[in-house]
Amino acid sequence: MIKTPICDLIGIKYPIFQGGMAWIADAELAAAVSNAGGLGIISAMNADGEWLRKEIRKAAALTEKPFGVNIMLMSPHVEEVAKIVAEEKVSVVTTGAGNPSKYMEAWNEAGIKVIPVVASTGVAKLVTRNGAAAVIAEGGESGGHVGEITTMVLVPQVCDVVDVPVIAAGGIGDGRGVAAAFMLGACGVQLGTRFLVAEECNVCEVYKNKILKAKDIDTMTTGKRLGHPVRALKTPFAREFLKLEYDSSVTNEELEAFGAGSLRAAAVLGDEKKGSFMSGQIAGLIKKRQPAKEMLEEIFAEAEQVLGTAGRYVIK
Repeated sequence: MIKTPICDLIGIKYPIFQGGMAWIADAELAAAVSNAGGLGIISAMNADGEWLRKEIRKAAALTEKPFGVNIMLMSPHVEEVAKIVAEEKVSVVTTGAGNPSKYMEAWNEAGIKVIPVVASTGVAKLVTRNGAAAVIAEGGESGGHVGEITTMVLVPQVCDVVDVPVIAAGGIGDGRGVAAAFMLGACGVQLGTRFLVAEECNVCEVYKNKILKAKDIDTMTTGKRLGHPVRALKTPFAREFLKLEYDSSVTNEELEAFGAGSLRAAAVLGDEKKGSFMSGQIAGLIKKRQPAKEMLEEIFAEAEQVLGTAGRYVIK
């Protein structure tokens, strides 16, 4: 059985986090992943504090295992949700889309393990100095908001500059990816796209089917002009966004307005014309629906097998 320091730090069986996907990572999915032995995560997305409080309490009623909340620091409700997670004393807070340093002292005082998502060594060093319990080094292969550095390049460099556990994310969807992450120096992984097809995931059927049908070349990145690129499946919406992005007559405000509400349109409504079906490049590897428990068992059985034969290419 694979056990790493992140298992002891969080109190989980498998060193795996479920990504905090907006409009997707709800209490039911988080509880299912936590019950399966990983760390389930609720996305606070752009919701207000009371919505988040209800989701936290719902997850707590569904699992006795640790679970976390992902806070998007660009949210208009970030001040409110930052207080809610401290009041509810969630086990873990992961953060994205900004610098969480402003809130970390209060979270740490509440006994919360703060684990920011980082896309560079500079940010990794900053949040570690400010009390991060671990960091999630996320490469640009991931779905949703992405950085430019790939997972294979980013993870070992982050491991070299911090003295806390590193969780690898981006482009990981099976046991081979987990094994590769360990070889890069990580002691855990975070998966998002794979969990989209978990039976306990409440994302719409259109979204799930698009993930299952995706090929290796079926994602694209848009939004670089706005400073916050997003990786999603190639759809009529994504192609139109890219077209507008390179049209100098379209203002940034118009481009932002065109993309407003696009993730909800995909995740809840399954609307290809108005929806952004965010997905990592690993989607082409995902071919079946599974309960979260079966998924984790399969991933780590494969990782053990791969790691067990890792020495076969070494000349002795």
